[in-house]
Amino acid sequence: MARGNSHGALDDLDRRLMEVLQADGRKPFTEIAAAFGVPESTIRARYKGLVDRGALKVIAVADPLKVGYPLMAMIGVRCTPAALLTTAKELEALPEVSYCVVVAGAYDLLIEVVCEDNEALLTFLTERLRSIAGVLETETFVYLRILKQNYEWGTTPT
Repeated sequence: MARGNSHGALDDLDRRLMEVLQADGRKPFTEIAAAFGVPESTIRARYKGLVDRGALKVIAVADPLKVGYPLMAMIGVRCTPAALLTTAKELEALPEVSYCVVVAGAYDLLIEVVCEDNEALLTFLTERLRSIAGVLETETFVYLRILKQNYEWGTTPT
């Protein structure tokens, strides 16, 4: 089995470790090591290497729909060209924003927001989002049903 490296390439053991931790981030290293047939120290070292280089972060993921935020929306944002990155930084700082990306296409940015209800979304749109200087135009897409949301990706070799 090839050793993981510091350049970001994942080997088979790294991928398998990430797959296990994506399914259960609290699985004991002793169990993983036994299942893989390697020493626990190998799993611990691989985990540390993946975390240290930023390839892996084990966190708890709350489902907004089940913790009091039943309204989610994707918002396309057009910005003044000179203010794209400063606008993105301002949007990232808003507590309602769970996702913010610079994109190519009809919009400059896409943001995902989570809100308690329609009133909270309306307040976000009219008082917070549109008050940011670099925002020229927005289009809001309210989620009616989430069909797929997957956090178990990225470990299968291409």
